[in-house]
Amino acid sequence: MLLAPPHGNLTMTGTLRSNKALIILACLIAILAGSAPCLAAGNTDNAADILRIVIPATAYGMTFHHHDQEGRGQFSKAFLTTVGITYGLKTAINHDGPNGHQQSFPSGHAATAFSGASFLFQRYGWQTGIPAYAAATFVGWSRIDSDDHDLIDVAAGGAISIISTHLFTTRLDNSLQVMPTISDDSLGVKIFGRW
Repeated sequence: MLLAPPHGNLTMTGTLRSNKALIILACLIAILAGSAPCLAAGNTDNAADILRIVIPATAYGMTFHHHDQEGRGQFSKAFLTTVGITYGLKTAINHDGPNGHQQSFPSGHAATAFSGASFLFQRYGWQTGIPAYAAATFVGWSRIDSDDHDLIDVAAGGAISIISTHLFTTRLDNSLQVMPTISDDSLGVKIFGRW
């Protein structure tokens, strides 16, 4: 039996807003539930494995939170470019890491983590970008600490993602607004912008 909502029809907008909130909540739960126990147990590798997925997933989820379809496209282009270049270089260079494993250069963990962080910083500002950069830096450090990568591997992964993000991403608040003004004794134009 179907029950009707108390105030008429359930709108698609209400459903989408609920789904967006669930996406953001799921990302936060993943960060807290996944990373904290790993860190408490001293297992930075597992925390880095989780954060390398959570950071870009959070960046993508934030595009829904901000109703930002343009940003979603920009993130997708930057992230896919980062992943393509990173794994293309891994295959082409086939550099051994400190632990002897092949395809160490550049770090895929650092590339994906910094891709999400740089998007959050570039698109939405320092309030979301700085914490994301801190988490991405932790991911990079953990790869060096575990002897999976050298500093150059991590720096290259981070640089690839930051450059890719800057190529495709614009600031959300970077638009100019032009408004005509009319009063009893004047006629003019007001220009508003954020940068």
